[in-house]
Amino acid sequence: MGLYGVLNSGVSGMNAQSNRLGTVADNIQNQNTTGYKRAETQFSSLLIDSSPGSYNAGSVDTVVRHMISAEGTGTATSSPTDLTIKGNGFFVVRDASGRSALTRAGNFVVDGPTGDLVNAAGMRLQGYSLASGEPSVSLNSLDGMVNVNVAKLAMKTSPSTAGTIEGNLYSDTPNVTTPPGYSVKTSATTYDNLGHAVKVDLYFSKTANNTWQASAYDSSVPGNYPGTPLAGPTTLTFDSFGQIVGSPKLNFTVPNGQPFTLDLSPISQVADVAKVTDLKARSVNGNAPSAVEGAKVGEDGTVYAIYKDGSMRAAYRIPVASVASPDNLTPRSGNVFDVSPTSGPAQIGFANVGGRGHIQSNMLENSNVDLGNELATMIESQTSYGANSKVFQTGAEMLELLVNLKR
Repeated sequence: MGLYGVLNSGVSGMNAQSNRLGTVADNIQNQNTTGYKRAETQFSSLLIDSSPGSYNAGSVDTVVRHMISAEGTGTATSSPTDLTIKGNGFFVVRDASGRSALTRAGNFVVDGPTGDLVNAAGMRLQGYSLASGEPSVSLNSLDGMVNVNVAKLAMKTSPSTAGTIEGNLYSDTPNVTTPPGYSVKTSATTYDNLGHAVKVDLYFSKTANNTWQASAYDSSVPGNYPGTPLAGPTTLTFDSFGQIVGSPKLNFTVPNGQPFTLDLSPISQVADVAKVTDLKARSVNGNAPSAVEGAKVGEDGTVYAIYKDGSMRAAYRIPVASVASPDNLTPRSGNVFDVSPTSGPAQIGFANVGGRGHIQSNMLENSNVDLGNELATMIESQTSYGANSKVFQTGAEMLELLVNLKR
Protein backbone atom coordinates (compact mmCIF):
# COMPACT_ATOMS: atom_id res chain seq x y z
CA MET A 1 0.00 0.00 0.00
CA GLY A 2 3.01 2.31 0.45
CA LEU A 3 3.40 3.63 -3.11
CA TYR A 4 -0.35 3.82 -3.65
CA GLY A 5 -0.56 5.83 -0.42
CA VAL A 6 2.11 8.20 -1.76
CA LEU A 7 0.15 8.67 -4.98
CA ASN A 8 -3.04 9.31 -3.02
CA SER A 9 -1.21 11.72 -0.75
CA GLY A 10 0.07 13.72 -3.70
CA VAL A 11 -3.38 13.91 -5.29
CA SER A 12 -4.94 14.86 -1.96
CA GLY A 13 -2.40 17.64 -1.50
CA MET A 14 -3.05 19.03 -4.99
CA ASN A 15 -6.83 18.94 -4.41
CA ALA A 16 -6.40 20.74 -1.09
CA GLN A 17 -4.35 23.51 -2.70
CA SER A 18 -6.89 23.74 -5.54
CA ASN A 19 -9.59 24.37 -2.96
CA ARG A 20 -7.40 26.97 -1.30
CA LEU A 21 -6.76 28.72 -4.62
CA GLY A 22 -10.53 28.69 -5.23
CA THR A 23 -11.23 30.64 -2.06
CA VAL A 24 -8.37 33.04 -2.85
CA ALA A 25 -9.88 33.66 -6.29
CA ASP A 26 -13.29 34.38 -4.77
CA ASN A 27 -11.77 36.75 -2.23
CA ILE A 28 -9.80 38.68 -4.84
CA GLN A 29 -12.73 39.11 -7.21
CA ASN A 30 -15.00 40.23 -4.33
CA GLN A 31 -12.56 42.61 -2.66
CA ASN A 32 -14.79 45.53 -3.72
CA THR A 33 -18.12 43.82 -2.98
CA THR A 34 -20.03 45.63 -0.24
CA GLY A 35 -20.28 43.55 2.93
CA TYR A 36 -18.44 40.55 1.46
CA LYS A 37 -16.83 38.21 4.02
CA ARG A 38 -13.59 36.53 3.00
CA ALA A 39 -13.39 32.75 2.70
CA GLU A 40 -10.49 30.82 4.20
CA THR A 41 -9.43 27.23 3.53
CA GLN A 42 -8.31 25.37 6.63
CA PHE A 43 -6.53 22.00 6.53
CA SER A 44 -7.07 18.87 8.61
CA SER A 45 -4.84 15.80 8.41
CA LEU A 46 -6.26 12.34 7.71
CA LEU A 47 -3.79 9.72 9.01
CA ILE A 48 -3.72 5.96 8.39
CA ASP A 49 -2.51 3.63 11.12
CA SER A 50 1.13 2.67 10.60
CA SER A 51 3.30 -0.05 12.09
CA PRO A 52 6.74 0.61 13.61
CA GLY A 53 8.39 -0.86 10.55
CA SER A 54 6.42 0.93 7.82
CA TYR A 55 4.63 4.23 7.25
CA ASN A 56 1.30 4.54 5.47
CA ALA A 57 0.88 7.96 3.89
CA GLY A 58 -2.43 9.61 4.64
CA SER A 59 -4.07 12.63 3.07
CA VAL A 60 -5.34 16.09 3.95
CA ASP A 61 -8.92 17.32 4.22
CA THR A 62 -10.07 20.91 3.72
CA VAL A 63 -12.74 22.95 5.46
CA VAL A 64 -13.81 26.32 4.04
CA ARG A 65 -14.80 28.92 6.60
CA HIS A 66 -16.05 32.45 6.04
CA MET A 67 -14.84 35.23 8.33
CA ILE A 68 -18.35 36.60 8.79
CA SER A 69 -17.82 38.00 12.28
CA ALA A 70 -14.88 40.14 11.13
CA GLU A 71 -16.24 43.63 10.42
CA GLY A 72 -15.01 45.49 7.35
CA THR A 73 -14.04 49.14 7.29
CA GLY A 74 -16.65 51.76 6.42
CA THR A 75 -16.87 54.14 3.47
CA ALA A 76 -18.95 57.32 3.59
CA THR A 77 -21.43 57.86 0.74
CA SER A 78 -23.85 60.56 -0.36
CA SER A 79 -26.94 58.30 -0.32
CA PRO A 80 -29.11 58.24 2.84
CA THR A 81 -30.30 54.73 1.94
CA ASP A 82 -26.76 53.33 2.04
CA LEU A 83 -26.72 51.56 5.40
CA THR A 84 -24.21 49.77 7.57
CA ILE A 85 -24.44 48.04 10.93
CA LYS A 86 -21.67 49.20 13.21
CA GLY A 87 -21.12 46.18 15.42
CA ASN A 88 -22.93 42.87 15.66
CA GLY A 89 -25.92 41.97 13.55
CA PHE A 90 -27.38 41.54 10.07
CA PHE A 91 -30.05 43.11 7.89
CA VAL A 92 -32.97 40.85 7.02
CA VAL A 93 -33.61 40.73 3.25
CA ARG A 94 -35.86 38.78 0.93
CA ASP A 95 -35.24 37.62 -2.64
CA ALA A 96 -37.69 37.60 -5.55
CA SER A 97 -38.98 34.15 -4.57
CA GLY A 98 -39.85 35.35 -1.06
CA ARG A 99 -36.99 33.52 0.65
CA SER A 100 -35.50 35.43 3.59
CA ALA A 101 -31.80 35.66 4.44
CA LEU A 102 -29.29 37.71 6.39
CA THR A 103 -26.75 40.13 4.94
CA ARG A 104 -24.27 42.86 5.78
CA ALA A 105 -24.60 44.42 2.30
CA GLY A 106 -26.55 47.62 2.90
CA ASN A 107 -26.19 49.35 -0.48
CA PHE A 108 -29.94 49.91 -0.85
CA VAL A 109 -31.61 52.03 -3.51
CA VAL A 110 -35.23 52.60 -4.50
CA ASP A 111 -36.38 50.06 -7.09
CA GLY A 112 -38.15 51.99 -9.85
CA PRO A 113 -40.99 49.57 -10.70
CA THR A 114 -41.90 48.71 -7.10
CA GLY A 115 -40.49 51.45 -4.89
CA ASP A 116 -38.91 48.86 -2.57
CA LEU A 117 -35.44 49.38 -1.11
CA VAL A 118 -33.18 46.80 -2.79
CA ASN A 119 -29.44 46.20 -2.64
CA ALA A 120 -27.04 45.44 -5.51
CA ALA A 121 -28.01 41.74 -5.43
CA GLY A 122 -31.71 42.58 -5.80
CA MET A 123 -32.48 41.64 -2.19
CA ARG A 124 -35.35 43.62 -0.64
CA LEU A 125 -34.83 45.17 2.78
CA GLN A 126 -37.28 43.94 5.41
CA GLY A 127 -38.81 46.01 8.18
CA TYR A 128 -41.89 46.51 10.34
CA SER A 129 -44.54 48.98 9.24
CA LEU A 130 -45.33 51.75 11.75
CA ALA A 131 -48.66 52.60 10.11
CA SER A 132 -50.55 51.06 13.05
CA GLY A 133 -48.12 52.07 15.79
CA GLU A 134 -45.25 50.19 17.39
CA PRO A 135 -44.73 46.73 15.84
CA SER A 136 -45.12 43.42 17.63
CA VAL A 137 -41.80 41.58 17.28
CA SER A 138 -41.20 37.87 17.80
CA LEU A 139 -37.64 37.11 18.92
CA ASN A 140 -37.27 33.94 16.86
CA SER A 141 -39.55 34.60 13.91
CA LEU A 142 -39.48 36.74 10.76
CA ASP A 143 -43.28 37.00 10.73
CA GLY A 144 -44.73 40.47 10.35
CA MET A 145 -41.92 41.91 8.24
CA VAL A 146 -42.68 43.65 4.95
CA ASN A 147 -40.66 45.22 2.14
CA VAL A 148 -39.49 48.68 3.15
CA ASN A 149 -41.14 51.01 0.63
CA VAL A 150 -41.44 54.73 1.33
CA ALA A 151 -42.30 55.62 -2.28
CA LYS A 152 -45.79 54.15 -1.93
CA LEU A 153 -46.72 56.20 1.11
CA ALA A 154 -49.71 58.40 0.40
CA MET A 155 -49.34 62.14 -0.02
CA LYS A 156 -49.39 63.76 3.38
CA THR A 157 -51.56 66.66 4.48
CA SER A 158 -51.85 68.24 7.92
CA PRO A 159 -54.93 70.29 8.83
CA SER A 160 -54.27 73.56 10.63
CA THR A 161 -54.92 73.67 14.37
CA ALA A 162 -52.97 76.68 15.68
CA GLY A 163 -51.32 79.91 14.64
CA THR A 164 -50.11 83.29 15.84
CA ILE A 165 -50.65 86.83 14.63
CA GLU A 166 -48.16 89.52 15.49
CA GLY A 167 -47.48 93.17 14.76
CA ASN A 168 -48.66 96.56 15.91
CA LEU A 169 -51.98 98.35 15.97
CA TYR A 170 -51.37 102.09 15.44
CA SER A 171 -52.25 103.70 18.76
CA ASP A 172 -53.67 106.92 17.24
CA THR A 173 -56.19 105.11 15.03
CA PRO A 174 -59.59 106.80 15.37
CA ASN A 175 -62.31 104.96 17.24
CA VAL A 176 -64.97 103.24 15.14
CA THR A 177 -68.23 105.14 15.49
CA THR A 178 -70.56 102.97 13.36
CA PRO A 179 -71.54 99.34 14.15
CA PRO A 180 -70.34 97.78 10.82
CA GLY A 181 -67.11 99.74 10.71
CA TYR A 182 -63.63 98.33 11.24
CA SER A 183 -60.18 99.85 11.55
CA VAL A 184 -57.84 97.16 10.19
CA LYS A 185 -58.18 94.07 8.02
CA THR A 186 -55.63 91.27 7.46
CA SER A 187 -55.83 87.56 6.68
CA ALA A 188 -54.34 84.17 7.52
CA THR A 189 -54.12 81.04 5.35
CA THR A 190 -55.15 77.78 7.03
CA TYR A 191 -55.64 74.24 5.67
CA ASP A 192 -58.65 71.94 5.94
CA ASN A 193 -58.67 68.15 6.39
CA LEU A 194 -57.96 67.54 2.67
CA GLY A 195 -55.19 70.10 2.43
CA HIS A 196 -57.23 72.83 0.75
CA ALA A 197 -56.10 76.34 1.57
CA VAL A 198 -58.76 78.24 3.55
CA LYS A 199 -58.30 81.99 3.75
CA VAL A 200 -59.54 83.52 6.99
CA ASP A 201 -60.14 87.30 7.11
CA LEU A 202 -59.34 89.03 10.39
CA TYR A 203 -61.01 92.33 11.28
CA PHE A 204 -59.85 94.65 14.06
CA SER A 205 -62.01 97.53 15.28
CA LYS A 206 -60.86 100.19 17.76
CA THR A 207 -63.83 100.75 20.02
CA ALA A 208 -62.22 102.95 22.71
CA ASN A 209 -58.85 104.16 23.91
CA ASN A 210 -56.60 101.11 24.46
CA THR A 211 -59.48 98.81 23.50
CA TRP A 212 -59.99 96.86 20.27
CA GLN A 213 -62.19 94.02 19.09
CA ALA A 214 -61.04 91.19 16.80
CA SER A 215 -63.18 88.85 14.67
CA ALA A 216 -62.48 86.07 12.16
CA TYR A 217 -64.51 85.41 8.97
CA ASP A 218 -64.52 82.84 6.19
CA SER A 219 -63.09 84.70 3.20
CA SER A 220 -64.96 82.47 0.73
CA VAL A 221 -68.37 83.68 1.92
CA PRO A 222 -69.41 86.75 -0.15
CA GLY A 223 -70.04 89.86 1.90
CA ASN A 224 -69.10 88.02 5.06
CA TYR A 225 -68.45 91.16 7.08
CA PRO A 226 -70.37 92.06 9.22
CA GLY A 227 -72.17 88.74 8.87
CA THR A 228 -71.78 85.77 11.20
CA PRO A 229 -68.09 85.44 12.18
CA LEU A 230 -66.17 82.21 12.58
CA ALA A 231 -64.97 83.60 15.91
CA GLY A 232 -65.26 86.76 17.95
CA PRO A 233 -65.57 89.46 18.59
CA THR A 234 -62.76 89.10 21.14
CA THR A 235 -61.74 92.15 23.14
CA LEU A 236 -58.11 93.27 23.15
CA THR A 237 -57.05 95.55 26.01
CA PHE A 238 -53.70 97.36 26.13
CA ASP A 239 -51.96 98.97 29.12
CA SER A 240 -50.48 102.47 29.24
CA PHE A 241 -47.27 101.17 27.63
CA GLY A 242 -49.09 99.68 24.66
CA GLN A 243 -48.63 96.08 25.79
CA ILE A 244 -51.53 93.67 25.56
CA VAL A 245 -53.24 92.56 28.75
CA GLY A 246 -53.72 88.82 29.21
CA SER A 247 -53.57 86.22 26.42
CA PRO A 248 -56.50 86.85 24.07
CA LYS A 249 -57.27 84.22 21.43
CA LEU A 250 -59.68 83.59 18.60
CA ASN A 251 -61.05 80.03 18.69
CA PHE A 252 -62.92 78.66 15.68
CA THR A 253 -63.20 75.62 13.44
CA VAL A 254 -61.58 75.86 10.02
CA PRO A 255 -64.29 75.21 7.41
CA ASN A 256 -64.10 71.46 6.60
CA GLY A 257 -61.14 71.31 8.98
CA GLN A 258 -60.15 71.11 12.62
CA PRO A 259 -60.65 73.31 15.70
CA PHE A 260 -58.17 76.18 15.42
CA THR A 261 -56.70 78.59 17.98
CA LEU A 262 -55.22 81.93 16.82
CA ASP A 263 -53.00 83.52 19.48
CA LEU A 264 -53.31 87.33 19.54
CA SER A 265 -51.04 88.00 22.52
CA PRO A 266 -47.96 89.13 20.45
CA ILE A 267 -49.87 92.21 19.20
CA SER A 268 -48.88 95.63 20.56
CA GLN A 269 -50.48 99.10 20.37
CA VAL A 270 -47.91 101.87 20.15
CA ALA A 271 -47.28 104.96 18.04
CA ASP A 272 -45.79 104.45 14.62
CA VAL A 273 -43.80 106.94 12.55
CA ALA A 274 -45.52 105.75 9.39
CA LYS A 275 -48.88 105.95 11.14
CA VAL A 276 -49.89 102.52 9.78
CA THR A 277 -50.88 99.19 11.23
CA ASP A 278 -48.73 96.15 10.38
CA LEU A 279 -50.25 92.79 11.32
CA LYS A 280 -49.06 89.43 9.96
CA ALA A 281 -50.05 85.86 10.61
CA ARG A 282 -47.07 83.81 11.78
CA SER A 283 -46.49 80.15 12.66
CA VAL A 284 -49.76 78.87 11.22
CA ASN A 285 -49.38 75.10 11.14
CA GLY A 286 -50.77 72.65 8.60
CA ASN A 287 -49.89 72.17 4.97
CA ALA A 288 -51.21 71.36 1.53
CA PRO A 289 -50.75 67.80 0.17
CA SER A 290 -47.06 66.96 -0.14
CA ALA A 291 -45.51 63.95 -1.92
CA VAL A 292 -42.67 61.79 -0.65
CA GLU A 293 -39.30 63.11 -1.79
CA GLY A 294 -36.86 60.80 -0.03
CA ALA A 295 -36.06 58.77 3.06
CA LYS A 296 -33.89 59.05 6.16
CA VAL A 297 -32.81 56.25 8.50
CA GLY A 298 -32.05 56.80 12.18
CA GLU A 299 -29.48 54.89 14.26
CA ASP A 300 -32.30 52.89 15.86
CA GLY A 301 -33.44 51.70 12.42
CA THR A 302 -36.46 53.99 12.09
CA VAL A 303 -37.11 54.85 8.45
CA TYR A 304 -38.56 58.33 7.98
CA ALA A 305 -40.38 59.41 4.84
CA ILE A 306 -39.31 62.93 3.86
CA TYR A 307 -41.97 65.03 2.14
CA LYS A 308 -41.44 67.88 -0.30
CA ASP A 309 -42.57 70.41 2.31
CA GLY A 310 -39.66 69.32 4.54
CA SER A 311 -41.75 67.39 7.07
CA MET A 312 -40.96 63.80 8.08
CA ARG A 313 -43.01 60.82 9.20
CA ALA A 314 -41.82 57.56 10.77
CA ALA A 315 -42.83 54.82 8.32
CA TYR A 316 -40.84 51.64 9.14
CA ARG A 317 -38.52 50.15 11.74
CA ILE A 318 -35.63 48.05 10.44
CA PRO A 319 -34.80 45.05 12.66
CA VAL A 320 -31.30 43.71 13.32
CA ALA A 321 -30.86 39.93 13.39
CA SER A 322 -28.13 38.16 15.35
CA VAL A 323 -26.93 34.55 15.65
CA ALA A 324 -24.83 32.82 18.29
CA SER A 325 -22.05 31.80 15.85
CA PRO A 326 -21.92 34.07 12.78
CA ASP A 327 -18.91 32.29 11.24
CA ASN A 328 -21.02 29.14 10.92
CA LEU A 329 -23.69 30.77 8.78
CA THR A 330 -24.12 29.25 5.33
CA PRO A 331 -23.21 31.64 2.47
CA ARG A 332 -25.31 31.63 -0.67
CA SER A 333 -25.55 33.61 -3.88
CA GLY A 334 -26.33 37.29 -3.50
CA ASN A 335 -23.86 37.93 -0.66
CA VAL A 336 -26.38 36.64 1.88
CA PHE A 337 -26.32 34.00 4.59
CA ASP A 338 -28.68 31.28 5.79
CA VAL A 339 -28.78 30.03 9.34
CA SER A 340 -27.43 26.54 9.98
CA PRO A 341 -27.57 24.07 12.87
CA THR A 342 -24.09 25.22 13.96
CA SER A 343 -24.78 28.95 13.66
CA GLY A 344 -27.90 28.84 15.78
CA PRO A 345 -31.26 30.39 14.87
CA ALA A 346 -31.70 34.05 14.01
CA GLN A 347 -32.72 36.22 16.97
CA ILE A 348 -34.69 39.30 15.94
CA GLY A 349 -34.42 42.62 17.74
CA PHE A 350 -33.58 46.26 17.16
CA ALA A 351 -30.38 48.27 16.96
CA ASN A 352 -28.50 48.93 20.22
CA VAL A 353 -30.54 46.24 22.01
CA GLY A 354 -29.13 42.94 23.29
CA GLY A 355 -25.59 43.49 22.06
CA ARG A 356 -26.65 44.42 18.53
CA GLY A 357 -24.89 47.26 16.76
CA HIS A 358 -26.41 50.53 15.60
CA ILE A 359 -27.44 51.42 12.07
CA GLN A 360 -25.59 54.20 10.27
CA SER A 361 -26.81 55.80 7.05
CA ASN A 362 -24.66 57.36 4.33
CA MET A 363 -22.16 54.58 5.04
CA LEU A 364 -21.27 51.20 3.52
CA GLU A 365 -19.26 48.31 4.97
CA ASN A 366 -16.35 47.28 2.78
CA SER A 367 -15.32 43.67 2.30
CA ASN A 368 -12.88 42.34 4.90
CA VAL A 369 -10.50 41.06 2.19
CA ASP A 370 -6.84 42.07 2.47
CA LEU A 371 -5.46 41.92 -1.08
CA GLY A 372 -1.85 41.62 0.07
CA ASN A 373 -2.61 38.59 2.22
CA GLU A 374 -4.56 36.96 -0.60
CA LEU A 375 -1.69 37.36 -3.07
CA ALA A 376 0.74 35.90 -0.52
CA THR A 377 -1.61 32.96 0.03
CA MET A 378 -1.90 32.44 -3.72
CA ILE A 379 1.90 32.20 -4.10
CA GLU A 380 2.10 29.84 -1.14
CA SER A 381 -0.62 27.60 -2.60
CA GLN A 382 1.08 27.58 -5.98
CA THR A 383 4.34 26.46 -4.40
CA SER A 384 2.59 23.77 -2.33
CA TYR A 385 0.66 22.55 -5.36
CA GLY A 386 3.92 22.17 -7.28
CA ALA A 387 5.54 20.27 -4.42
CA ASN A 388 2.58 17.88 -4.14
CA SER A 389 2.68 17.31 -7.89
CA LYS A 390 6.31 16.29 -7.52
CA VAL A 391 5.30 13.81 -4.82
CA PHE A 392 2.71 12.32 -7.17
CA GLN A 393 5.14 12.29 -10.11
CA THR A 394 7.90 10.63 -8.08
CA GLY A 395 5.49 8.03 -6.69
CA ALA A 396 4.24 7.29 -10.21
CA GLU A 397 7.80 6.83 -11.48
CA MET A 398 8.64 4.50 -8.59
CA LEU A 399 5.47 2.48 -9.20
CA GLU A 400 6.36 2.19 -12.89
CA LEU A 401 9.84 0.99 -11.95
CA LEU A 402 8.34 -1.63 -9.60
CA VAL A 403 6.04 -2.91 -12.33
CA ASN A 404 8.91 -3.15 -14.82
CA LEU A 405 10.89 -5.31 -12.36
CA LYS A 406 8.41 -8.14 -12.97
CA ARG A 407 9.08 -8.14 -16.71
